[in-house]
Amino acid sequence: MRRLIGYTLFWIAAGMVVGLFIESIFLSILLILFLLLLGYNMFLC
Repeated sequence: MRRLIGYTLFWIAAGMVVGLFIESIFLSILLILFLLLLGYNMFLC
């Protein structure tokens, strides 16, 4: 289950990276980095 949640969070963050091309906001960058790290850690554990 944790792998599935990690996979989902990783792709949500990847989608937000695409959203960065539309508008660039500092909080969006922080949220993307947080979701990428959280998703990566949950996928590997």
